Amino acid sequence: MRLTTCRASREERRRAMPADPIVPDPLFKVTHAVTIEAPPERVWPWLAQMGAGRAGWYSYDLVDNGSQPSAQRILPEYQHVAPGEVLPAIPGATDAFLVAAIDPPRDLVLTGPAAGGRSRASWEFLLEPLDPVRTRLIVRGRVSRRWLDGPQDRSASPGRPIFIKRVYRVLARLPRPLLVAIAAFGHRLMQARQLRGIKRRAET
Repeated sequence: MRLTTCRASREERRRAMPADPIVPDPLFKVTHAVTIEAPPERVWPWLAQMGAGRAGWYSYDLVDNGSQPSAQRILPEYQHVAPGEVLPAIPGATDAFLVAAIDPPRDLVLTGPAAGGRSRASWEFLLEPLDPVRTRLIVRGRVSRRWLDGPQDRSASPGRPIFIKRVYRVLARLPRPLLVAIAAFGHRLMQARQLRGIKRRAET
């Protein structure tokens, strides 16, 4: 399976990362990593412009970008991100991922807001130079045990719901253990696809 091409090492999976305290006792966590034949300065612009309605997520666009192809070039208008900025998870979303911390060109931390100022999830993109021309991109997702208790997106999409919203409606009817297992597996697939997309773009 191509998921293994973005498998983190044992040390990478066990190491502490700066955003871990945001979700201290996760329901589940996953760490992916990929080596990119480019310095961090060339990889960072692809991270900065992520988001539905922006450059996309470089994953399965049918699922997370309303079937719109993710960008194949750097978009200058989306290069200046700041803490508190919203990076929509899907087209039209208004309360999806928030930029929690940013340290260009090294670290980008996104969170999913929850009631009381807490976070349902953290999603960290850490760039570590291996040498002058290679970078290790390590991505960690941590999901809170309050994940299903968080606020739902209240944005309105005209016409028929996009594909992923229809999927969410079906999944919401499943027993919680099964829902969590499916969500974790789906995240692993999407994350591996995203890392391969970032690698291909940064290297070309």
